[in-house]
Amino acid sequence: DFHEKQDIHIHVPEGATPKDGPSAGIGMCTALVSALTQIPVRADVAMTGEITLRGQVLAIGGLKEKLLAAHRGGIKTVIIPEENQRDLKEIPENIKQDLQIKPVKWIDEVLQIALQYAPEPLPDAAPEIVAKDDKREPDSKERISTH
Repeated sequence: DFHEKQDIHIHVPEGATPKDGPSAGIGMCTALVSALTQIPVRADVAMTGEITLRGQVLAIGGLKEKLLAAHRGGIKTVIIPEENQRDLKEIPENIKQDLQIKPVKWIDEVLQIALQYAPEPLPDAAPEIVAKDDKREPDSKERISTH
């Protein structure tokens, strides 16, 4: 019932920061999970990646620059999209040796790495069974989204 007690507003003004796509998606999602669960994000972790509505982490641009910035900032662990592993060949060896680069495909993996401890899973809600001959569209509470 968090939505009854808390207001959440995320504002990403266009043009405020030059960017190549929504590479802050997993960072924003992790921040939201942290705020809602009261579980802190590790201070030694950086992350970049687009996120789909189903929680899949997608490739981003500018990986080399982001890893170099993380290294300069003293970050030890960087979470990147699995699809960006091919871009690691452009990264200098000394940078790759100093960083723990964690490729991920799903937001669950991001949260396991980035949060100080894992949140407790919500109990599974039993979906309402709809008869085969029932032509109505299930409401949002009846739909099950899994990856």
